[in-house]
Amino acid sequence: MSKKSVMLLVTMITIFSTILAACSTPTPTEAPVEPAAPAATEAPAATEAPAEPAATEAPAAPAEDNLFTIGVSNPFISSEYRTQMIAELIETNQEYMDAGVTTELVIESADTDVAGQIQQLQNLMAKDVDAILVNPGDVNGLNATLEEAVAKGILVISVDQELNVPGVYNVGIDQKEWAKTSAAWLAEKLGGKGDVVTIEGFPGHPANVARMDGVAEVFAEYPDIKVLATDTGKWDEATGQQVMSNFLSAYPNLNGYWTQDGMAIGALQAVMAANPAVWPQGVGEGRCQYLKLWEEALTMNPEFDSIAVANHPGVSPTGLRIAVNILQGKEVDTAKLGGANGLSFVLPLAAVITSDNLDEGLAMCEGQPDAFLLDDILSEEEVQQYFK
Repeated sequence: MSKKSVMLLVTMITIFSTILAACSTPTPTEAPVEPAAPAATEAPAATEAPAEPAATEAPAAPAEDNLFTIGVSNPFISSEYRTQMIAELIETNQEYMDAGVTTELVIESADTDVAGQIQQLQNLMAKDVDAILVNPGDVNGLNATLEEAVAKGILVISVDQELNVPGVYNVGIDQKEWAKTSAAWLAEKLGGKGDVVTIEGFPGHPANVARMDGVAEVFAEYPDIKVLATDTGKWDEATGQQVMSNFLSAYPNLNGYWTQDGMAIGALQAVMAANPAVWPQGVGEGRCQYLKLWEEALTMNPEFDSIAVANHPGVSPTGLRIAVNILQGKEVDTAKLGGANGLSFVLPLAAVITSDNLDEGLAMCEGQPDAFLLDDILSEEEVQQYFK
């Protein structure tokens, strides 16, 4: 090959290599060979759905929205009644939670006054509950707050005691008739005459007001029964015992006494401790501790007699069942309701124990703690009687 030909061949190879290199080198506008993270301008637009569901799209959220949330307002915890009430509310609500009907109860429970219970109710409203079960601590003090809850579309049910508030249902026994049952027994036991004392709960409390009105009505029918004095035992066993001890000292010839709830235990303990020559006849409470104390008292004085009418905590979980049915859209049969404003589900007494069936009452206490109150909670089927 000539020298000229060799030089021409070298020149052509150089040109070809340059062209080949240019073709294999990416330009600034071309994507790199290796995939890289997208540039800022290539991020998905805000309106595009992310690869995974957002928090608001979690499957559980819609189901949770369909559950009912029920609040509880209780202003008095220093009582076995209230302890049993709260425990039974939680247990009954668990049935509805297991069935996918309700959430956990929102419970506001503490020893407090009217202002404190108003705050409890406001707290429940702020938590957007669907219904409120309130055991009121005052006969009128909560009215405006309860009316506010009703106006917000919240179902409000007063349990254990009746309130006369438009739109507020009541679920419980007739407290006045409950008291009249034992007051009438005492009046008849005394033969319609004698000196008696009464020990009440908290003055101004709805249940206490209704009960004392009932006792006054009964005694008014017996002009020879004289009420020598009335004092408050604050629904406390120890306080009731002290009050009764004071009465026994002040009135050594006392013929009888009327009291209520746990104070009845303290009152009988005071009588047993004093052991007067003639024991005053007294009323008791449908609690296992009282029934056992009554049995013990008979060993000291076979002439002693009593009555125990159950004011059962089961009215509150029954109220919970009624609330759930109303929230589910069932129509209340108003013909079955009573009370001052026709909004009361009046429940039957769980038990009335006298000397004739004391053994039966004690049998109901087998396996139960002394603090247990004779009780009855209506079943889901049984509450249907109040609906159309």
